[in-house]
Amino acid sequence: MGFVQPYSDTVLVLGLTGFIFFIQWMVADVVRLKAKCVPGYPIEPSHSSILFRATRAIENSNESAAILILFSLFAILSSADPEWVNTSAFIYFGGRVLHMLCYYLNLKLGRSVAFVISLVGLLGMFIAGIKGWG
Repeated sequence: MGFVQPYSDTVLVLGLTGFIFFIQWMVADVVRLKAKCVPGYPIEPSHSSILFRATRAIENSNESAAILILFSLFAILSSADPEWVNTSAFIYFGGRVLHMLCYYLNLKLGRSVAFVISLVGLLGMFIAGIKGWG
């Protein structure tokens, strides 16, 4: 596993990302319980509802999780520049944390900016992986 050592920050980001997903999952569950939601019934799609926003926050994070994992593996297995990969991973993570907070607080512009930040982080990891092939 020595080849992973230069990417230890990226591995840390994978773990931290899992932790924020866990937090989002717990927040959504607590909000559902407080709202006395009936399991299996759809939630009203309204950004004015914390229940909707908490549910969408975890769903949106889940939508990007596979990309993070695949791009991390691609970059690491391509022997990409560790500094580029690690920095990009932290950019992704920062964007996801900001996105989560902005979603909870219903800050729509902030949420969109945070989403773009996370996309930049993912794109940076992919580009680093491609450059590793060159």
